[in-house]
Parts: sequence; C-alpha cells; structure tokens
Amino acid sequence: MTTLDPNSTTRYQDRLGRSIAARLSDSTQGIPNDISERLKVARMQAVAKRKVVKLQTATNVNVQGGAASLNAGDFEGGLWSRLGALIPLLALVAGLLTIAVVQEQQRASEIADVDVELLADDLPPDAYTDPGFAHFLSINRRD
Repeated sequence: MTTLDPNSTTRYQDRLGRSIAARLSDSTQGIPNDISERLKVARMQAVAKRKVVKLQTATNVNVQGGAASLNAGDFEGGLWSRLGALIPLLALVAGLLTIAVVQEQQRASEIADVDVELLADDLPPDAYTDPGFAHFLSINRRD
C-alpha cells in the first residue's frame, strides 16, 4: 500500500505556481503601459467578482493490487447520502420488475391468441397433431 504525503503535494503545487508566475512576469516586460494598466484593471475586477471555492483534497491514496483509491478523510455519510445511494438501486429493481410483468402479460396474450385461433378454426385441434395432416400441409406448400 502506497500513500502520498499531502505536504509534499502542496509544496510541489506551490513551486509550480511560483515558476508559472515568474515566467508570466518575465514575458510582461515588453507590454506597453496602457495595455498593462487595462490588464491590471481587468484583473482587479476579476478578483473582486470571483467566487470562493472550497476544495477538499484527498488525504491519502491507497494502492492495492493494481487499483488505486482516494480517501478524503473522515467523511460520514448521513441519512440523505445513504438515501441518495439507494434511490437508483430501487429504481433499477422497480424497472426490472415492471419489464418482467409486462413480458409475462405479452406471453399470456400471445398464447391466448393461438388458443382462440385453434378453437375457432374449422379443423378439430386433434388434426394438428396428426402426422398425415402435417404431410398434407407440406405437399400443399410445394404446389
């Protein structure tokens, strides 16, 4: 099991941010003054309008047998999070039961239609099981 130290990750992110800021600062030396002032005003407006977003980073990464999982600390799911996890499962079960009932009704309807056709026909039902009748039907199909 391998875990990453959150402090080393934070230090790496800080170093990366500083190096990007330094490169951006170096490339702004040749910008005219009026453009620089407009960019400064735009940056101030953007900073004033920004929304504060609280990010929760993973406290440790667990690697086990080729699979990795992130743990975000001591999150305890309350009643609403458990219900939120059960609702899709209940919807799936209800859908599967509905499909099973509808298919069973369709099968029963098809069997009833065949029975109605057999009983309403001029031939008695025993004629359909007679091997001579099957031979008679196959001869008539060829003609």
